[in-house]
Amino acid sequence: MSKIKLFSLGGLNEVGKNIYVVEVDNDIFVFDCGLKYANENLYGIDYIIPDFDYLIKNKKRIRGVFLTHGHYENMGAVADLVKEIPKIRIYATKFTKFILLNDGVSEKNITEVVAHKRINFKGVSIYPINISHSVPDSVMYVINTKDGAICYTGDFIVDPSMMGHYATDLGKIAYVGKQGVLVLLSESVFSEHGGFTSPTHRLTDFFKDTMDKYDHRLIFLVLPNHLYTIQDIFNAAANSRRKIVVMGKRLQNNITMALNEGYLEVKNTLLGDLSNLDDKDSILLVCDEKENQYASISRIMNNYDKFIKLKSTDTVVFAEPRYDSSEKTLVKIENELAMEGVGIVSIPKQYNILHHASSEDLKLMLNLLKPKYYMPVKGEYRYMVNNANIAKDLGMSEDNILLKLNGEVVNIENGNLVLKNEKVKVNDKLIDGKSTDDVGDLVIKDREMLGENGIVLISATLSKATKELLVGPEVTTRGFIYVKDSKEMIGEIKRIALDVIERNVTPNYIDYNKIKVEIREELSKYLYHETECKPMIIAVVQEV
Repeated sequence: MSKIKLFSLGGLNEVGKNIYVVEVDNDIFVFDCGLKYANENLYGIDYIIPDFDYLIKNKKRIRGVFLTHGHYENMGAVADLVKEIPKIRIYATKFTKFILLNDGVSEKNITEVVAHKRINFKGVSIYPINISHSVPDSVMYVINTKDGAICYTGDFIVDPSMMGHYATDLGKIAYVGKQGVLVLLSESVFSEHGGFTSPTHRLTDFFKDTMDKYDHRLIFLVLPNHLYTIQDIFNAAANSRRKIVVMGKRLQNNITMALNEGYLEVKNTLLGDLSNLDDKDSILLVCDEKENQYASISRIMNNYDKFIKLKSTDTVVFAEPRYDSSEKTLVKIENELAMEGVGIVSIPKQYNILHHASSEDLKLMLNLLKPKYYMPVKGEYRYMVNNANIAKDLGMSEDNILLKLNGEVVNIENGNLVLKNEKVKVNDKLIDGKSTDDVGDLVIKDREMLGENGIVLISATLSKATKELLVGPEVTTRGFIYVKDSKEMIGEIKRIALDVIERNVTPNYIDYNKIKVEIREELSKYLYHETECKPMIIAVVQEV
């Protein structure tokens, strides 16, 4: 019999940053390792990843990281994890492996996973099963233990019409259910949606109607890994005279690989090149970066793109998911496009481009697997609660439904739940630029203060020999007040700073730290009284 621990380092009560840990006795198995997109309140932050401290401290016990599919919410932090644990083993299907290699993960770290081929460890085996999602080669994982199977669905929908690299093997899932499932971890993102997600994820007809309606150039904004959506665009344009031009090296690499491996099908006559860029009826496919969902269209709008120049006859089609965290940014972009006279098309709300399981998909998975315990994962807490209610409606006892937050540990011993209130320390790691170091909350608070109230810099230079004031105090402001219109206030700031310097300078000793602290304190009181603002105040006093 085994001692099992289940917990999340990210992904519960949030969208993205999915990473789930299953400990079986002394072995650690990690499932997914994703990032979360930063919202506009995280000034300058590109994306957020989990804190890997627990994994780093227990790296010798980790048997591998098992990725369900090639979306950044599920595998976007792998490159960051490999930098922390260079010898860690990553298990991924062929398409996900391709994305990892593009992100700079070394091939020596990656073991390619083949669906329905068992991966054996001492006392435990991992069995991947094909499931349907918007990227090919998506899998769910079955962890076979002495006390029963632990299943993690990843992202999935049930749609028998999705074949080949997108197919779900319902027979294999049903077989696992008959063998006995101890715990099922199932996604929650679309749990509030009634019915099945299929067929609202199919967009070919919508794209075809868009192409028929707008007879000038179309610019489709796509995610580089959403091959199912890209195939829908190809299918919609198949019988038209339009040429599709794939923009950007990254998207070109993805599509070339997908065509070579059979993930995409398109007539060669449909694909154009840069000579078709300005054709009246061309279709441009443009993708964004993982750090900034709307980087490409922003670059085009600001005339920074060296190939694409917007025309008033253009129509921009947002053929990618809308995230709550970036809604304000998207609305601003749409407004600016409208002011340029550019047409705008967004995916209607009745379509589910994200390919997540709705209530009936979740019910079918529960009925096939019949788990003893059910743990909703992935999504805001209200989605997880609704997922739990679905299990309850199917007759599962509340005592067997595990609603947890990041870091809260589920303990199972000898096949039964044991209540211990154990917690693992979790945190967010904020990534800015190419640095893998955590930016930290204090830096974000400084950026917030700068963004809201600006900065005031006080500088002064004293003689090292005589301790006399040689230069200053000088006042420099950014984002606080306009200096030419505030001469009286600038004069008062100088006077306060000068008083502080003079009373803390003696012929033999200068307390620089005390001068800086008092300047900040007294100017903070004065400026708040005058403006009700709290700018960042920096005092620089030096000797020469």
